[in-house]
Amino acid sequence: MSSKLGRLDEMDERILDELRRDGRISVTELSRKVNLSKTPCQNRIKRLEEEGYILGYRAVVDPHRLGLPHVAFVEVRLSDTRKAALDAFNRAVRELPEVEQAHMIASSFDYLLKVRTKDIAAYREVLGEKISALPHVSNTSTHVSMEAVKDESE
Repeated sequence: MSSKLGRLDEMDERILDELRRDGRISVTELSRKVNLSKTPCQNRIKRLEEEGYILGYRAVVDPHRLGLPHVAFVEVRLSDTRKAALDAFNRAVRELPEVEQAHMIASSFDYLLKVRTKDIAAYREVLGEKISALPHVSNTSTHVSMEAVKDESE
């Protein structure tokens, strides 16, 4: 079993791999797949949750079926990168439902956003009315995705 230092052993990693593939798998089926009896498997899952390895469970929905097939990646440059400005930007960008991901980047720009909308016209509106209005945004550059070759969030 893993130590208090938060290290994962091979069994923990096997459990996490199976849960990544199917978060709705029953404990009975998971136990069978990792070759561990049910109670120790349940105990390991509980510990992995408590230690923060498992952050939660969610449904993976098809954005295309929801009418949101358009993906753009937006480079954002801020006019101010002091802590207060970064905090203000971070708070505001979390409020935009069209922004699926926001990453602070060590590059010639400050943030990279993944934005999902129904089409290019909707994206243009989000960019012009929402993203450009975020605190301290000085300029943006857009890269439109033509095809998702690998996207483990879908």
